[in-house]
Amino acid sequence: MKISKLLSDEAVLAEIGHRISSCRVEFDMTQADVAKKAGMAKRTVERIESGASAQMSSIIRIFRVLGLTENLDRMVPEPGPKPMDLLKQKRKIRVRASKVKRKKVVKNSWKWKEDE
Repeated sequence: MKISKLLSDEAVLAEIGHRISSCRVEFDMTQADVAKKAGMAKRTVERIESGASAQMSSIIRIFRVLGLTENLDRMVPEPGPKPMDLLKQKRKIRVRASKVKRKKVVKNSWKWKEDE
């Protein structure tokens, strides 16, 4: 089942629990193995897999044991830059190098030897 905004909180928790259970089985681990490596009671793992509400720290521990911590980044992505900030930044990007501006040195104008 795909998690969407139309699902109730309980349905989302149940789906997350089911996915955790599937990953655990795929890694050929028992609930006791996960609980021991995560430093929690087996009953906590059972409750999470059954869709009960749990502390976020417990879920993070289970994700760490199952190697799923990279997926947490997708759960709440970092906010990107604001469009106005991008526009302001775009103006400041240099496209090409500028010429070195040299001071125009006015020397004594050239004279014929005869004029001296």
